[in-house]
Amino acid sequence: MQIKTEETRKEIKNHGDFSFPVNVCIEHIEAYEQGMFLWHWHPEIELTYVLSGRMEYRVNDKIYFLKSGEGIFGNSNTLHSGIQLGSENCSYLSITFHPRFLYGYEGSILQRKYVDFIVENTECSSFQLEKSTPWKKEIMDMMLEIYETSEKKEFDYELEIHILLTRIWHKIYSYFYSLPQVNKGTNKNMQRLQEIIAYLQDHYSENITLDEISGHINICKNECCRFFKKYMNMTIMEYLTVLRIQNSLPLLKQGESVTRAANLVGFASPAYFCQMFKRHMGMKPKEYQKTSF
Repeated sequence: MQIKTEETRKEIKNHGDFSFPVNVCIEHIEAYEQGMFLWHWHPEIELTYVLSGRMEYRVNDKIYFLKSGEGIFGNSNTLHSGIQLGSENCSYLSITFHPRFLYGYEGSILQRKYVDFIVENTECSSFQLEKSTPWKKEIMDMMLEIYETSEKKEFDYELEIHILLTRIWHKIYSYFYSLPQVNKGTNKNMQRLQEIIAYLQDHYSENITLDEISGHINICKNECCRFFKKYMNMTIMEYLTVLRIQNSLPLLKQGESVTRAANLVGFASPAYFCQMFKRHMGMKPKEYQKTSF
C-alpha cells in the first residue's frame, strides 16, 4: 500500500466530506511499502499522535523524531512524509480537517483573523507536541477525546468534535500569535518544490536529466540541486530512485519480469535496478515477488 496522489503530489483521499470535512483514524506505518509514506500534501490541517513505536516525520524542510506519546501539528498544504524507525510497528492517531470547518463561511472574521493568519503563513508549517508542555498536553488529550467521540458516534458527536477542534485551534492560534512577528512570506519555495516533485512523478519512467528538471522550473542546475537537497534532505536522483522503486512494486506483484519492471519505471539497466532494489527493500526483486503472492 502507498498513498495515492495526483501529479502535483496532492493526496487523493476523502478527508471526510463537504458537510463534515473531518477524518479521524488510526494508521500503521508498516501497512505502507518500505514502512514509509511518501511525500504528499493536502489542503486539510493534520494532527498526529504517535501511539506506539517511533517515526521520522518530515514537514517541508523540518525533521521531527517522534516516539510514543508525542505528536505533531501539520499546517494546511504542507509537504510531509514519514518513515518508521526501529522494528516496532509505529501506530498513530491521525486527525485531518479542512480549515473551513473552523470558520464556517468565506470572509468571516473567524477566517480572516484566526485561521488565515496561520494557514497562509509558510513559517507556521508545523510544531511538535509533547506532554512536558502543559498546553500541548491538553491538545493531545483532546485529540484522544476526539477519537473516542468519533468511535462512539453519539447523537451530537459532530458538534462535540467541532467544539474540541475549536479549542485545539485556539491553543494553536495563541501559540503562533505569541511568537515574534514573522513575515507572511509567499509559498514560492513550496510551490517550486511541488513543481519539481510533480515533474519527477510525471516523468520518472523516462530517461530524464538534471538539466531537464531544472529547466522545467527555470533555474540553473546547481541551484535546483541545492534547493532540492535543502528541503528534501536527499538529492534529486536519490529521490527519483526511491520513486522508481516504489512504482515498480505493483508491477512485480502483478507478475511482470524484473527486466520489464525495471524498464517500465525508468531504470536503464536491470542489474542496477536489482542493486538499488536490494539496497532500499532489503531483498532482491524476485524475493519480493515471492513474498507478494
